[in-house]
Amino acid sequence: MVFWQEKPAFGLTTEDVQVLTNAKEYRTELLRLIGAAKKRIYITALYLQDDEAGREILTALHQASLANPDLEVKVLVDFHRAQRGLIGAAKSDGNASMYCDFQEQYQSNVKVHGVPVKAKELFGVLHLKGFVIDDTLLYSGASLNNVYLQQDERYRLDRYFLVRQAGLCNSVIEFIETHLLSSAAVPRIDVRPLVKFNDIKVAQKQLMRELKSASYESAAEASASELGVRLFLGLGRRSNKLNRLIKSLFDTTEQELVLYTPYFNFPAPLMRSLRRLLKQGKQVTIVVGDKTANDFYLPPSEPFSKIGALPYLYETILYKFLKSQKRHISNGNLNVYLWKHESNSFHLKGICSDKRLHLLSGHNLNPRAWGLDIENGILIDDPKQHILEQIENEKQAILQHCRRLTGPQDLETMDDYPAPVKKLLGQAKRVKVDFIIKRFI
Repeated sequence: MVFWQEKPAFGLTTEDVQVLTNAKEYRTELLRLIGAAKKRIYITALYLQDDEAGREILTALHQASLANPDLEVKVLVDFHRAQRGLIGAAKSDGNASMYCDFQEQYQSNVKVHGVPVKAKELFGVLHLKGFVIDDTLLYSGASLNNVYLQQDERYRLDRYFLVRQAGLCNSVIEFIETHLLSSAAVPRIDVRPLVKFNDIKVAQKQLMRELKSASYESAAEASASELGVRLFLGLGRRSNKLNRLIKSLFDTTEQELVLYTPYFNFPAPLMRSLRRLLKQGKQVTIVVGDKTANDFYLPPSEPFSKIGALPYLYETILYKFLKSQKRHISNGNLNVYLWKHESNSFHLKGICSDKRLHLLSGHNLNPRAWGLDIENGILIDDPKQHILEQIENEKQAILQHCRRLTGPQDLETMDDYPAPVKKLLGQAKRVKVDFIIKRFI
């Protein structure tokens, strides 16, 4: 028995799981669930943005609260991310200013809290996912803004699963209430004056110590259902149950491993496992975003910013991997797909092992998620392949905008990059800070 089977799963039926395949469905379903909520709404995301889509969601939450004063509505976002403007924008109170304005306007029971994972955003953020609305968990790696919700034409593609399971939802809420909202380090950030980090830094250190040993409650007893789901939490490099689960999925795959990641930069333990699988002749499929589909990509026609070099850095890492694995690409064991669709972006993450185990997570399968951010994930165990048709439909929808790479020659190299990018990456390599940078991306 592998370690993740030690705790009972929450039982599911085929009808309890619904897989959405695009951002418009995500937005429509989220608004529908909010409007129909009877008892509770708990939203956990990296951010809820001050833009048209973010305002639409926040308005819906306040209106739902006013229509039903008994409805619990709690939103948790990253403390630091909520109190700064967009990268490159002028200094501001960020999204928290909108939260305060809405609370002053509506005077509802909606509460927005900020979770500080580290002293600075660079060193770790709140990356927990999952919206609990009554007894439904809407799980996605997506946050809440115009592109994630496809407010206009552009979208940022993610994965979107609806899981209807009361016990699972209770476990998510119990964790939020017991480990986050009970802490003095998690203040409201929708009332002025806004709390400063210095006022909570002692409580924040205590919170992080506690979270490293925390976990979600599992089902009370084993279910007779053939389909089950379990919750996992991850923070830090040691005693990280989510990292341990991910490594286990790599290492125990018997036939086929399918990986979705927006950023190609696997942590060393996963890269070793990946190479081992390929040497053993296992089938590995990796779907990653093209550099132009990266969140940080800046077209050469726009003013250069250092952050805009990140997509090119990811591509150089992918290039080296393809070069080292040419034999496995040629014999068909390794299939690497590059996603690109017009000016849209790619934010999918997750693992499918042997068409049975499906991990949904905000975990980007990169060093940052592996050691800095606080992450969670839900593992669906489907030995009888009850939901495989939905999983395959999702996969085909994703691959519709992909091309299979036949080798490193299918990618651009440093010589092809814009001059400012080439200069910056060259400098980083010469002074050997590229190794350090890769640990934070």
